[in-house]
Amino acid sequence: MEINTALILCAGYGKRLNPITLSKPKPLIEINKTTLLQNTLNLVTSLSIKNILINSFYLSEQIEEYVISQSLNLKVINDGDKILDTGGGILNLINHSKQNDFLVFNPDTLWNESYIAEIQNMEKFYFENKVRNILLVADKSKSFDERINGDFFLKNNILSKSFDKNFIFTGCQILNKSIFKNYKVETFSMNKIWDEMILKNQLYGFKSDGKFTHLTDIEIYRKITKI
Repeated sequence: MEINTALILCAGYGKRLNPITLSKPKPLIEINKTTLLQNTLNLVTSLSIKNILINSFYLSEQIEEYVISQSLNLKVINDGDKILDTGGGILNLINHSKQNDFLVFNPDTLWNESYIAEIQNMEKFYFENKVRNILLVADKSKSFDERINGDFFLKNNILSKSFDKNFIFTGCQILNKSIFKNYKVETFSMNKIWDEMILKNQLYGFKSDGKFTHLTDIEIYRKITKI
């Protein structure tokens, strides 16, 4: 891959997974004896990405202790005095890197090897078409959680919200730091940037064809783990 830095977002409260997340951050929840964070790291490693930055906030000491205990070669960066949400959290991580392009993951998707080729093809599209932000999306019919509403309409690799929202953001995206040029590190959602890019027809999507499994809430956790 041309991209050599991955960002993993681990700062959130994970309130929809209470009571588990009252004492454990969501990225450290185990599915099939593997934490969501480790599962994401396995995918990043399979993509031959060497530089990994993780943000933290809620129960951040547990994230930091986990990284130390696993002898992982990566850096954990705390959001600071307040949680920065997805946009602010990503910008804060980017400010700790000299790179221009980043692969970003939400760890609450159950990533697996079937995503490797899709992400590599998404990266190829990203550079060949000189785009600044592209999201890996899945048709909502592929979602394990049938309750999830779609986020976007996809046509010719352009994302919008103008028509039927049949596609779900999987939690993986590639972005260039230039999309943050008018922003500073503070609390804001990536949705704000996405909405701005949609108005310019500049938010791109890449279709994932596999089954999409996302740890939405405690109900889905129980279905996945069958407890």
